Amino acid sequence: MSNEPEILFEQKGAIGLVTLNRPKVLNALTYNMVKQLHPQLLAWAEDSSISAVVIRAAGEKAFCAGGDIRVLHDQGKAGSPEVINFYRDEYRLNRYIKRYPKPYIALMSGINMGGGVGVSVNGSHRIGSERLLFAMPETGIGLFPDVGGTYFLPRCPGEIGMYLGLTGARLKIADAVSAGIADAYVPADRHDALLERLVSGDEVDAAIAGEAQPTEPAPLEGLQDQIDACFSAGSVDEILARLDRDTSEWAVKTAATIRSKSPLSTRVAYGQIRAGATLDFEDCMALEFRLTNRFMAAPDFYEGVRAVVIDKDQAPKWDPATLDAVTDDQVASYFASLGDNELHFD
Repeated sequence: MSNEPEILFEQKGAIGLVTLNRPKVLNALTYNMVKQLHPQLLAWAEDSSISAVVIRAAGEKAFCAGGDIRVLHDQGKAGSPEVINFYRDEYRLNRYIKRYPKPYIALMSGINMGGGVGVSVNGSHRIGSERLLFAMPETGIGLFPDVGGTYFLPRCPGEIGMYLGLTGARLKIADAVSAGIADAYVPADRHDALLERLVSGDEVDAAIAGEAQPTEPAPLEGLQDQIDACFSAGSVDEILARLDRDTSEWAVKTAATIRSKSPLSTRVAYGQIRAGATLDFEDCMALEFRLTNRFMAAPDFYEGVRAVVIDKDQAPKWDPATLDAVTDDQVASYFASLGDNELHFD
């Protein structure tokens, strides 16, 4: 076991600096990290000597590859309340970052998925490097695109968010900027220079503009019309029917990808992303907490983690096994109120 802290905090000039510090495991987000980050952000919000917060990560491979799903799998299998406690506190942290009273600047370099997205994309300023690899791959492990995905995915251009949520498609920097996931491209070797501008007191937008560079053309923009035509459909079945009618290589691959994911996750994610388009951030997070409670009590998450992370056979046996076997009532039950257990914010 390493004695290195999982997350580092320091003040540099007027900047509160957060460093995710688990590079050997792609900075996967633990409950301990969540429990340290939230109070530190609260303290910095009250500290008049801090004008902005910057969050970055150690190592070159990842900003944060997601939550530590192996731990969640094991705790959930054991019936531990820590799983739901983790999600409750993680979503409260995501909401606090979204509403943070000072600039919150995420320096996203390398892999950024799942839980990492929650502590970056919800911030006021999202800076990506050429190493950025963004995805919301949750339907492939029997979950749904959470940590604010209910809010930010339907607010991507056209139907890009539905496409990302149902396929887990991976975006590099040009596509991330085009999709509104990142605000600007700053090369990785200029992130320290950007930080120094902020430390020396430069205004945030001016500091970013001073280091930002244009991206290459975004491949996603060339697919926008096809994505909108297929993913604007009123159901998962109709999306797949439209993809099947579109005989392009992209459509064939995309349909096959969706059909490989958890059928229940896919139907729930469709409903979640459609619902999120008209909800404020707090209601989106409350909805995600309802879904999390239901998924943690169902088999697909545990089977998905087994197939992808534990046994690595990439052959999950989903339950229900097909989209046709997932009933409307089953999906609706995932969205039902938790009563006294609903997610609330202070």
